[in-house]
Amino acid sequence: MRRAIELAAPHRTHPNPRVGSVVVDASGEVVGEGAHAGVGKVHAEVVALAEAADRARGSTLYVTLEPCSHHGLTPPCVDSIVSSGVARVVVGAIDPDQRVSGSGVSWLRSKGVEVVTEMLATESEAVDPSYFHHRRTGLPRVTLKLAMTLDGSVAALDGTSRWITSEDARRDSHDLRASVDAVVIGAGTLRVDDPLLDARLEEPVAVQPIPVVIAGGRPLPATSRIWERSPIVISTTTIGIPSGDLVVVDGDGHWPDPEAAARALAERGLLDVLVEGGPSLAASWWRHGVVNRGVFFIAGRLGGGGGIRPLGGEFATMADSREVHIRDVRMVGPDIRIEFE
Repeated sequence: MRRAIELAAPHRTHPNPRVGSVVVDASGEVVGEGAHAGVGKVHAEVVALAEAADRARGSTLYVTLEPCSHHGLTPPCVDSIVSSGVARVVVGAIDPDQRVSGSGVSWLRSKGVEVVTEMLATESEAVDPSYFHHRRTGLPRVTLKLAMTLDGSVAALDGTSRWITSEDARRDSHDLRASVDAVVIGAGTLRVDDPLLDARLEEPVAVQPIPVVIAGGRPLPATSRIWERSPIVISTTTIGIPSGDLVVVDGDGHWPDPEAAARALAERGLLDVLVEGGPSLAASWWRHGVVNRGVFFIAGRLGGGGGIRPLGGEFATMADSREVHIRDVRMVGPDIRIEFE
């Protein structure tokens, strides 16, 4: 199962799940391996069974996610498993998708296949937490990324923020961008920073994240570099944009509702979303409860005074705060990286 997890991890498959599979014959030898490579591509179990060929008969198939039992862009995997003569299936995690969720296991058992469930279930789910979160909530998993000084400012009062953190931390941020489906900013960040929102690493990034702009009441600058990348623009009203896809959602005045914006991204297959906007956008998405994870970089730098805070608005009373679970703290060059859920 750990090998199946390893096979699944590198692939970008959303809105489909990352899945890996291994076939072991009756003598204990691995005879087939596979992973799902993306939408419309052959599923992991079918890839592994094809490699195993006739040696799949009487074998054990390990798969990180419950095999599908419904027709999508590809036929149900359970059919291929049964017709191949597999004797036993070991499943990592039960699929939370209501079209599957237990029915794949039940169907295999009804055909005489032995099924063992929830082997390394936590690890199997961890290979694609965004998929599981989306299938349970209808929303993408949202990560809030911030970089700030040691005394808690994301920018000086004049708006300057380049560069608060080190080159090492910025490289880590690009790794983070490369791992997600979309990067979200607000119109203010678009005007001030004119970002491309791409992942720039030493090795070329196979699939770049989709840039997303949350628009307010003012027109967006027509000369911004972001139009080179055909962004998704989310607004509460129809506005003119030079390129990309305009999505109109409900909101409070000119400001799109964070949950409606997040849901719109999920409906477009973007299940893993990184919010890099300024304090207003960060605070709005945090206070509306759509942020699931945070990655904060604390620079080895002191502002020495009251700069721009990471989250806009007031922290009036302790009752307004929420506990988070810190999952990882480490040094990235001279800076501290804190990850929480």
